[in-house]
Amino acid sequence: MELISKEVLIRRLKNIRKMGWIPNARPGNVGGIGNTLEDLLGIEENNLPIPNAAEWELKCQRLDTSSLTTLFHMEPSPRAIRFVPKMMLPLYGWKHKDIPNEKSFRQTINGLSRTDRGFKVVIDRDSRKVLVSFDASTVGKKHSEWLKSIKSRVGLKELDPQPYWGFDDLFHKAGTKLLNCFYIRAEVKHENEREYFRYTEIMILRKFSLNNFLRSIERGFVLIDFDARTKHNHGTKFRLKQDMLPTLYGDVKRID
Repeated sequence: MELISKEVLIRRLKNIRKMGWIPNARPGNVGGIGNTLEDLLGIEENNLPIPNAAEWELKCQRLDTSSLTTLFHMEPSPRAIRFVPKMMLPLYGWKHKDIPNEKSFRQTINGLSRTDRGFKVVIDRDSRKVLVSFDASTVGKKHSEWLKSIKSRVGLKELDPQPYWGFDDLFHKAGTKLLNCFYIRAEVKHENEREYFRYTEIMILRKFSLNNFLRSIERGFVLIDFDARTKHNHGTKFRLKQDMLPTLYGDVKRID
């Protein structure tokens, strides 16, 4: 495999940007936008051939989407308690809308505002924890029957104990997932039943920042997604609004 310098990679990306609209090389593949760019660069999938490549990756995103990006999976601590299936689901879950005799606990929460079921992320910098909080007074009226069931099950107080993620654990987990990266964003169009990309934005993101990550939770850019039902916990995910990846890094360089 040919090893190339970051300078050569930047030059190749600039040349691709000048090419304008480029047909999707992998039609029907949800990852076609990244695969097409890799083909144009002449590199293998998920393999960036630059020195110290273990510390770098290539990320590519569409400009026309509002979907969330999953950053990583991480269950709350202490993990031995198995908070989601053993506490959140049986004590705070509700009737599954499609599966009889099963409960569901599906919530996407952030640090900016509470959900209509009263859940929110709270950052405690003194204890160095990201906590899940419940406030019964903020539950929407449409969930009044559910709230009555909560009162009978466990009472209308704050979660006790509160699920949490320690700062050090988060930094380690995120730091191994959010490597330094070349971050490319592309416009998308469809013509004659074909999809085309125009790679317009090139950024170099370095130095994942825990402080930036915590601020992004507080500002609602990073969200925590619970997805559990009685017979299966799909896992707890940290997810990111599409265009907010640069906010997580301490060093952001735009390539003009």
